[in-house]
Amino acid sequence: MKQLLNQLLGMSRAKKRVLQVGVDIALIAAMLAMAMWIRLESFDFITNPAVWSVLLAVVPVTIACFVKLGFYRAVLRYIAGRALRAILVGSILSALTMALCANMAGLPIPASVPLIYMMLIFLCTGGIRFGFREMVNFAQNRHKERVAIYGAGAAGRQLLQVLHQRRDYMPVAFIDDSPAAQGTHVGGLMVYPPRQIDQLVRNNGVNVVLLAMPSISKSRRNEILKTVETYPLVIQSVPGLDDIMSGKARIDQINDIGIEDLLGRDPVPPRPELLGANIKGKVVMITGAGGSIGSELCRQILRGKARQIVLLEISEPALYTIEQELIQMQAKLRTQVRISPVLGCVKSTRLMARVMRQFEVQTVYHAAAYKHVPLVEQNISEGVRNIVFGSRSVLTAAIEANVEAFILISTDKSVRPTNIMGASKRLAELICQAHANNAASSVTKISMVRFGNVLGSSGSVIPAFRRQIEAGGPITVTHPEITRFFMTIPEAAELVIQAGAMASGGEVFVLDMGDPVRIAELAAKMARMHGLKPVLFADPKVDRAAQGEIGIVFTNLRPGEKLHEELLIGNSPRPTSHPRIMAASEIYQPLNELEPALAQLERACDRNDVALIRKILVDLHTDYKPSSEIVDQLWDAEAHEAEAANASAAAARHLTLVHG
Repeated sequence: MKQLLNQLLGMSRAKKRVLQVGVDIALIAAMLAMAMWIRLESFDFITNPAVWSVLLAVVPVTIACFVKLGFYRAVLRYIAGRALRAILVGSILSALTMALCANMAGLPIPASVPLIYMMLIFLCTGGIRFGFREMVNFAQNRHKERVAIYGAGAAGRQLLQVLHQRRDYMPVAFIDDSPAAQGTHVGGLMVYPPRQIDQLVRNNGVNVVLLAMPSISKSRRNEILKTVETYPLVIQSVPGLDDIMSGKARIDQINDIGIEDLLGRDPVPPRPELLGANIKGKVVMITGAGGSIGSELCRQILRGKARQIVLLEISEPALYTIEQELIQMQAKLRTQVRISPVLGCVKSTRLMARVMRQFEVQTVYHAAAYKHVPLVEQNISEGVRNIVFGSRSVLTAAIEANVEAFILISTDKSVRPTNIMGASKRLAELICQAHANNAASSVTKISMVRFGNVLGSSGSVIPAFRRQIEAGGPITVTHPEITRFFMTIPEAAELVIQAGAMASGGEVFVLDMGDPVRIAELAAKMARMHGLKPVLFADPKVDRAAQGEIGIVFTNLRPGEKLHEELLIGNSPRPTSHPRIMAASEIYQPLNELEPALAQLERACDRNDVALIRKILVDLHTDYKPSSEIVDQLWDAEAHEAEAANASAAAARHLTLVHG
């Protein structure tokens, strides 16, 4: 049967029309015979040529009528109910032609036969076509995803029509919150309340839910997602209303729902005067321009109509990627912003000074920094060089070039840090605070913006979980109770820009990240959103996931990792004019106290004296409390102990010679 259907569907349009005409001619003759048999209850008429002579008029008239009504232009596999009108009109004209010919020619056809014939030809002509459609749909739908559309409004109805044309989805039901819609039928599908989703999964085999509510708020969308994500369903969505209205997307585009949608929140409208204060008409430099936050800052600064954007990036592929993206954005926005890509490292003081002078930079967003805690723990000297001395290099160059505003992008890991990355970031904050409170730095407004994880960044757990799910699992979580703050990258970048514009000098701005998220729950939600049931594995070497399941394995906290991150060192943040930006009052060290310690720290980095580096960071006002042993890959404790012993012996000999 499948082979026959494929052969029929593979025929050319002309051959399909010829076949339909042939079938209809055969049906006309067969239905005449059936009508005569029903009326006479005998087949004696078969041998009477006068009975069949009526077909000489009926067949051409019927076929011509069908052609005129466009009946043969319809694609059989998509034939709709409106085709019944053409069939009915053709059947009536065919029956009238038969009655007229029989009456005028005195043919032996009873008067009731044309009426019986009309009903039969209508039923069989339509029945064969709709039956063929259902056969094709059944053959194709066996391999389709069974879909419930959430939202029985205009978007849902439009999506239903789109899905009927697709080969990968079969809509079986609607879901809607409105009691007025529940229990009704839309497009032939029943509308169910959300509480019956479990029933749809068990009885209707639904494995995909498509959200067709593009105009709802993000908070309402999140409520719906939290209802649906408890079931092992793949959740997808049509684009948002803004994207549809702007032409960025179409209603028939179906996108996967990311965990970003589940954790996201309704944005607070930005304040235009803050967005443009440090950007509009100015030369803006972004360090780490190819990173997650850096690249989003670039996009928003381009939209903010900067005069020139200086992209500083150490990674050539990342720099090329963001440069090309900005060039394409500029063509679409029709802006005239000069884009200047600079390949280089923030640790180069000379390069930073040269870049600031060459381009006459007015605003600096310093986003370049290492972000992976375990990697920095294994490469301590380079991590400190990058974060601490890279930040000092960029800041010093900005001050010397009389840059108007310098904004350091910081992290929640700088608050009571237990790892080198967080301690280095806190020290970078202290350097900025010291310079901001130094009279010689008064021209440049220096500020810091501290926030937690951003969704989808290269350092986030979300891409890692997504890769593990796509690979079949298990999903690895370091601890059952570990929590993190999350924010979308666009919201974080927008708030960073506005916070920097509020600065008068030396402030640490803290972004409102919402409530912390348990990572184990996040992993489970992501699994369910991919249609999988999460199960806890005690031993991944022994335990195996059943069909439709995926394992979650708890490992151990990695070196330097905390169970819970914090955003505030003190407990009395000041509100600002923006509801999601707070200003923190925190202690700092004067520059003359910091500089000797920084010099000592730099010498320790040169010697890769990891133990001394950790001691210096502890002694400074960073609140650093190491939570693990040294795991630096290049640290040789014995060699450093021997070196220290030799240095002590040399010092002792020197003293002996001096006093001898």
